[in-house]
Amino acid sequence: MQPLELGYARTELRRRLVDAALRGEKTSTSGLAEQEEQVEVGERLTLLGVDDQPVGIVEVTEARVIPAGEIDIEFAREEGEGFESVDDWREVHERFFERPIPDDTPIVAIRFRLVERL
Repeated sequence: MQPLELGYARTELRRRLVDAALRGEKTSTSGLAEQEEQVEVGERLTLLGVDDQPVGIVEVTEARVIPAGEIDIEFAREEGEGFESVDDWREVHERFFERPIPDDTPIVAIRFRLVERL
């Protein structure tokens, strides 16, 4: 099974994101298309914890590559990080990727559901 890595291993961000996914509060994630492997709807991924240990299994319910300008508030909120606007989503992701994210930047937008806690 392909891994689902949220943030970087051994960071506070990874801990927060994984905890939110395990509580069912985080049901979407996004990344730069140039850096992400493509996944398919129905595919199951191993959710990795803070030290890259398997902590859960998630099933992909939606996977698409879209321009950053098409990220909407619903998707941003489903990321489980408390985003109140798409601008919040963009600002946090620009800091994480250490680069601007113009509207035409290809983004892998994935929705998932927790199937099993390990």
